[in-house]
Amino acid sequence: MKLPIYPSWHAYMRLFFILLLNFVSAYHHHHSLRQDKAALLAFKKSIHDPASSLANWKDEVHVCNFTGIVCNKHRHHRRVIEIALSSSRLVGKIPPLLSNITGLRSLKLDDNQFYGTVPPQISSLRHLTVFIVWNNNLTGTLPPSLFSNCTKLSIIDASLNYFTGQIPTQIGNCQRLWSFNSYDNFFTGRLPVSLANTTILSHLDVGYNLLSGELPSELVRNWPNLESLYLSNNNMKSHGNNTNLYPFFAALRNCTHLKEVALVGMGLGGRLPSSIAHPALNFLDLRINRIFGSIPPEIGNLRNISELHLTSNLLNGTIPEQISLLSMLEQLFLSNNFFSGRVPITLRKLGHLGLIDLSNNKLSGEIPADFGDLAQLRYLFLNNNLLSGSIPLKLLNCKNLIKLDLSYNQLTGRIPTQIAELREIRISINLSHNHLQGPLPLELSKLANVLEMDLSSNNLSGNIFPQISSCFAVTMINFSHNSLQGQLPDSLGDLRNLQVIDVSSNNISGKIPMSLSKINLTFLNLSFNNFNGMIPSGGIFDSTTNMSFLGNPLLCGVASSVPICPHKEHWFRSRVVLIIFITVIVVSVLLSIVCCMIGIRRIKLMVSSRKTERSRKTAAPKITQNFPRLTYKELSYATGGFDEHKLIGTGSYGRVYKGVLPDETIIAVKVLHLQSGNSIKSFNRECQVLKRIRHRNLIRIITACSTSDLTLIQRVSICSDIAEGMAYLHHHSPVRVIHCDLKPSNVLLNDDMTALVSDFGIARLVMTVGAENGGGGGAIENMGNSTANMLTGSIGYIAPEYGFGSNTSIRGDVYSFGIVVLEMVTRKRPTDDMFVGGLNLQRWVKNHYRERLEKVVDSCLIRASRDQPAGVKRMWEVAVGELIELGILCTQETPSNRPTMLDAADDLDRLKRYLNGDTTLTFASSLEISSSTLSID
Repeated sequence: MKLPIYPSWHAYMRLFFILLLNFVSAYHHHHSLRQDKAALLAFKKSIHDPASSLANWKDEVHVCNFTGIVCNKHRHHRRVIEIALSSSRLVGKIPPLLSNITGLRSLKLDDNQFYGTVPPQISSLRHLTVFIVWNNNLTGTLPPSLFSNCTKLSIIDASLNYFTGQIPTQIGNCQRLWSFNSYDNFFTGRLPVSLANTTILSHLDVGYNLLSGELPSELVRNWPNLESLYLSNNNMKSHGNNTNLYPFFAALRNCTHLKEVALVGMGLGGRLPSSIAHPALNFLDLRINRIFGSIPPEIGNLRNISELHLTSNLLNGTIPEQISLLSMLEQLFLSNNFFSGRVPITLRKLGHLGLIDLSNNKLSGEIPADFGDLAQLRYLFLNNNLLSGSIPLKLLNCKNLIKLDLSYNQLTGRIPTQIAELREIRISINLSHNHLQGPLPLELSKLANVLEMDLSSNNLSGNIFPQISSCFAVTMINFSHNSLQGQLPDSLGDLRNLQVIDVSSNNISGKIPMSLSKINLTFLNLSFNNFNGMIPSGGIFDSTTNMSFLGNPLLCGVASSVPICPHKEHWFRSRVVLIIFITVIVVSVLLSIVCCMIGIRRIKLMVSSRKTERSRKTAAPKITQNFPRLTYKELSYATGGFDEHKLIGTGSYGRVYKGVLPDETIIAVKVLHLQSGNSIKSFNRECQVLKRIRHRNLIRIITACSTSDLTLIQRVSICSDIAEGMAYLHHHSPVRVIHCDLKPSNVLLNDDMTALVSDFGIARLVMTVGAENGGGGGAIENMGNSTANMLTGSIGYIAPEYGFGSNTSIRGDVYSFGIVVLEMVTRKRPTDDMFVGGLNLQRWVKNHYRERLEKVVDSCLIRASRDQPAGVKRMWEVAVGELIELGILCTQETPSNRPTMLDAADDLDRLKRYLNGDTTLTFASSLEISSSTLSID
C-alpha cells in the first residue's frame, strides 16, 4: 500500500508568498489607477471647459477611456502615461495635483488658454519625457526643478507664452533633450552654458525673445546632431563687439546635419565669412541685419540651399557669379542692399528658381534675356535699380510669371507685343517710371487675369484701345504721365471689377464716357488732358471733386471749373414742346389729387378698423425691451460656476442648472450644446412656443444671452471696409496719407456694422505719388515737432522694418492691416507686452494653418441659426483660407513682397461677393500660400 505524498512546508511557504505578491500587485494596480483618476477629475473641476472637451471625464467611465488620456499596456501595473489635450479650449491654471500621476511620461497642454505659472510640483514627474505647453498665456519663469528632476525630458516646447527671466541653467541636466522650443516669450540673459551637455540636441528655437550676449558659437560646437537653429529677433551680437561673424559660422560646420538657420532682425554686424558655405543647409535667413561687404565666392558651396534670404542689409559689390552653382535654389532674396554692377546672367542655370527679388539696389546694365530660360519663375522683382536697355523678348518666355515689377529703372524701347504670352500674370505688371515709348500695345488686352496694370510715367503714345475691356479681372489701370491721345473708349464701362483708373497728364480728348458711371469705381483721375463737354452724372461722378478734372478747360459741369454748361438749343422756344410740357403737368396734378383722395379714404378705413379691433380684445401686456440683461459672468456666479451639484437636467441639446440671482430669484439656466447642429434650432422653437403662452404652471423665459461674436460674413465685410478706407488713403486721396497706427481699436463700427478707420494723430502725408510703387516712404511732409519723435504705430502692429530705421511707408500700413486680418480670424492678439509680436502671430498661423482654418469654419457652422445647405462649409473654408492667406501675404517681412491695399481691397471685395452668392468667382489658392515661391516665416 502506497502512502500519500504531502507537500513540504517549503512549498506551502512559496505558494503563500506568490499569492501575497499577486494580491499586493493587484492592490497597487487598482490603487494607482484610482489615484490617477482622482487627480484627473480634480483637474477637470479646477478649470473651465467651454467646449466640453472633457465631457466623458466621469466617475462611471474608466480612466483609460477618458478623452485625451493614454494608459500603458502593462497587465498588472496599468498607469496613465500620457495627457494629450491639445487645442481643447481649456481655461484656467495648470493644477499642481497633476504631480500625483506619477507614471506620466507625456504632458501636452498646447494651444489652450492656461494662465499663471507652471507649478513646480510638476517636477516630481520623474518619468516625464515630453512637456508641451506652447500657445497659452503662461507667465513667470520655467521652474528650475523641472529640469533638475525630470532628467528624462527629450521634448520641451514652451513657445508662444509670456515666460520671463532666464532659461534655467538646470536644463543641462536633461542630457536626453532632443528638441527645445521657447520662441515668442520674454526670456532674458544668455543661453545657459549648461546646454553644452545636451549633445543630442536636434532642434533649437529661441527666437523672438530678449536674449543677449554673443552668438552661441561654443554651444553650437557641442551639437553635432543639430538640424534647425532659430535665434531671430533677439539682442544677440556677433563676435568682436558685433563685427565678426566668422566664429559662429565656423562652429556651425561641426553640425553636419544642419538644415535650417534663421538669424532675422538681430542687427548683426560683420562681413559674410567664407565659412558660411555649410554643405547641408537648405534654408538660410539673415534678413534685416547690418551685414556689410560683398558676398564671398564660397557662397557657391551651399549646394543644397533652396531659400536664401539676405534682404535689408548693407551688402555691396557685385552679385557673385558663384550663386549660379546653387542648383537647388528656389527663392533668392537680395533686395534693399547696395549691390551694383550687372545682374548675373548665370542665374539662368538655376532651373528651380521661382522667385527672384533684386529690387532696391544699384544694379545697372540690361535685363538678362536668358532669364527667359527659367521655366519655374513666378515672381520677378527688379524694380528700383538703374537698369537700362529694352525689355528682352526672351524674358517673355517665362509663361508662369504671376507678378512682374520692372518699375523705377531706365528702360527704353517699346513694350514688346509678345507681352501677350504672359497670360498667367494675375497679380500685377508694373513697368512704370521708365523711358518706354511707342504705342500702347494692343496685346495688353490678352492679359485677361491681371489685377493691376501700371504703365505710368513713360513716353507711351497712341490710343487706349477698346479691346482693353478683355482684361475683365483688372481692378487698377494707371496710364498716367504719358503721351496718349484719342478718346477714352466707352468699353471701359465693361470692366466690372475696375476700381481705379488714372489717365492723368496725357493728351486724351473727346467726351468722358458715360459708361464709367455704371461701374464701381472708387478713384478716377482724368486731370491734365483735353476732355470736353459735360461731366457725366451718377456713380463715381457724384462723389468726385474738381481734383479729378483739373487741366481740362473745355469740361463743364458741377465738378469742373465751369459749373454751368452753355446751351446751344432753347427747347421752350418751341410752341409744340411747350404745349406738351404744360399738358403733362396738368395731367400729373389731376392724377395726384385723385391718388390723395383715395389714400385719405383708405387711411380712415384702416384707423376705424384698428379701433374696432382694440375694443374687441382685452388689454394685452405691451411688449417692451425691459427684459433683464444678464451677463455670462452673472449666470456663472448664480450657478456656482455651473457646478455639477447644481445640474438638474441633461438633454440632447443642452444642460440645465439651478441658479439664484442676487435678488434671490430662483432660475433655471439652460446651456446649449453648440456642437449639436440642431441645438439652436431647438432653442428657437422653444422660444417661439413660450412667447405665445403664459400660465402659472408653465415655465417662462426671463432672458437669453450669448457670447458676442461676429459672423464670418461680418468679419469679411469689416476687413473689406478697412481695406477700402486704407486704399483711398494710399492711392486715391489728393494727398497720399500713411495712417501709421492701424489696429482694431482704431476701427469703429457704426449701427449697420460698417467699419470706419479713425485716429490720424500720427499719420504722415506723402507728397509724391511714385513712392507707393517702390515701397518707400516718398517725400513726407514735416508734421511739426509734436509728432517728429513719436513711435510709428502700436506694439504688435508695427512693421518690422521700422525697428531698423526704415522710413515710414504705405507698406507699413499693409503690414498692420495683415495683423488685423489675422487677429480677426484667429481671435488672438499679436502681443500684450513690450515686444513686437506681429510676426509671431503670422508665424503661428502659418504653422497651424489647416488646424486654424478647420476650427474657425467649425465654429461658424456651430453658430449658424439654422441648418445650412450643402456646400456652405466649403464656402466658409474658402473664405477663412483666403483671409488667412491674405493676412500672411500682407505681413511678409520684406516690404516689397507685400501687396498694396488695392490688392487687399479687391481680394476682399471678391470674397464678400462670393459669400453673398456670386458663384462665378473662384478662389483656387489665389494667393499661392502653398507655393514654394512665397516666403512665409
